[in-house]
Amino acid sequence: QVQLVESGGGLVQAGGSLGLSCAPSGSMFTFKAMSWYRQAPGKQRELVAGITSGGSTNYADSVKGRFTISRGNAKNTVYLQMNSLKPEDTGVYYCAADVFGPLVEGRAYWGKGTQVTVFS
Repeated sequence: QVQLVESGGGLVQAGGSLGLSCAPSGSMFTFKAMSWYRQAPGKQRELVAGITSGGSTNYADSVKGRFTISRGNAKNTVYLQMNSLKPEDTGVYYCAADVFGPLVEGRAYWGKGTQVTVFS
């Protein structure tokens, strides 16, 4: 069974940077799309950034210019570099991956999340 494992979360002061990583364990599918989501306390989960196997990316407006999503050489790994962090970036960050094409939340594989806390 495929499991996605996130790492790199933590506590950072506003204006600082963090990098998140996500890699699969278990069966080695080739993921067509990988994304990062986040969920802040009391709020719904939202898409932060996504990337296809071809390298096309998309970002939430709130993170454009500050966050960068990328894929590793192994293609099944995904990273999220977060710069100029703000307290509103606080939340649990989840990695998601889709084997079949553009990411569809209902069929994607999900990680268990990593906490990011930004304090002012």
